Amino acid sequence: MARALHQLSKRTGPFVPLNCGAIAPDLLESELFGHVSGAFTGAKKGRDGLFRVANNGTLFLDEIGEMPLSMQSSLLRALEQKAIRPVGAEREVNVDVRIVAATNRNLKKEVEEGRFRQDLYYRLNVLTIELPALRERIEDIPALAHHFTQQLSKDLGMKPISWAHEDILAMQAYQWPGNIRELRNMMERCILLGKSPSEYWQELNGDMPVISLPDKTPTESHSDEKQPCQCHDGEQEQYCYPVNWTLKDVEKAHIMQVVDSNEGNKSAAARQLGVARKTLERKYKEWAEESALCE
Repeated sequence: MARALHQLSKRTGPFVPLNCGAIAPDLLESELFGHVSGAFTGAKKGRDGLFRVANNGTLFLDEIGEMPLSMQSSLLRALEQKAIRPVGAEREVNVDVRIVAATNRNLKKEVEEGRFRQDLYYRLNVLTIELPALRERIEDIPALAHHFTQQLSKDLGMKPISWAHEDILAMQAYQWPGNIRELRNMMERCILLGKSPSEYWQELNGDMPVISLPDKTPTESHSDEKQPCQCHDGEQEQYCYPVNWTLKDVEKAHIMQVVDSNEGNKSAAARQLGVARKTLERKYKEWAEESALCE
């Protein structure tokens, strides 16, 4: 996402990424701001920091929540002054850099607990883009699977694999705790082994999230056919759906049933479904748009 923002912008400089959690705290200042020759033991020659490398471009600070407090004050000053001072230098150097930062931490909570500077938090928090977990946007999986298949097949010098419908359904049924990185790694392993995702999961642990394909798919959908029967088994309430429904039909019906069972409270329904409320809002918006197109 950060790279896409840079590519779509009018910045003429390069896109420079840095994982703040992968650099030792005592080396981070030199990595960002650079240093002059003899600034410290082992500095036999000067070095441009990433701020200067990214001049007129974008500096992507990944895992910004891992940055030490001592370094946060230096970063704040660089952002405020739009200038940096290399380690051991006497003069500042002006820079024109767009900063994009990312974190999987709750920075507001980190500020409250004293692990992140409040002034830096507000300086960085100009525009926030929330990236939902992959499990909350399974409709993106087919496009991502196609993209990674084409990209990885080219990189590996192997023939692209055409995924079957049941493979896509299996991928959409999985929770993906590792998000897109896990999806990409799984795709790479499948291409290397010449196996489909459903075969790979079955051989791995025998409990892969495979969804069987229906015997036939209806060519036309009628609203009076899409009312799930509600079955009761002791104290548990189950929902039964016609076998010729698509996964999309089942998903919509189940979500609406859960929302109705919570008397229209989408926040409570989202908690019960294990997704964010924004996911439900997005689903309802998509259904409304599809309904408008049909009309």
